[in-house]
Amino acid sequence: MSYSLDSLTDDCYPGTTCLINKFNIRQERQLAVIESGITTLKEAELLECPLPGTFDFEHYKAIHRYLFEDIYDWAGEVRTVDIAKKDTRFVKAAEIEEVAARAFSRLNRCNNFKGLPFKEFIEDVVDFYCVTNMLHPFREGNGRTQRAFFTQLIRNAGYDINFSEVDADELMIATIHSAGGVRDHLYSIFYSAIHLPE
Repeated sequence: MSYSLDSLTDDCYPGTTCLINKFNIRQERQLAVIESGITTLKEAELLECPLPGTFDFEHYKAIHRYLFEDIYDWAGEVRTVDIAKKDTRFVKAAEIEEVAARAFSRLNRCNNFKGLPFKEFIEDVVDFYCVTNMLHPFREGNGRTQRAFFTQLIRNAGYDINFSEVDADELMIATIHSAGGVRDHLYSIFYSAIHLPE
């Protein structure tokens, strides 16, 4: 939860940067532990029983809702504050719906990347991963939602990935580089991690 916010108190307990939650936990570290436990279990459930959907923005939001509905009242809802992480400023809250509509419409026009040769598939996945990272539509839980959605998207296209086998630090570094326009590292990670189902 190391975000800088335009308003430190939006969606947080007064005088803290701890997000208001259904457990009424007011310590960020304690909340992070609870969050991790719940979402890890729910991510595993999604691997076994993916949420039905058409890989549009509503589907993306439904995955976030599923992962976080036990923790936050606003699970699945688009954030209302502008956020940044380190030097990366994400899409402004007021522009999320418009940017998402364009991005997910393109995904749909590309038939959710089905039927593509491997290298082209990787390029499109990397491009869309960068787009959804910059979109960062939720107040919290963007990475977990992104990984769950992409696992389902990749499998739907006839390939497979296991994010638990991807080095989380390497992925974070590659994502930061891609936000600055350098995608080679991210491409390399996905090229190695995505494969045909066994």
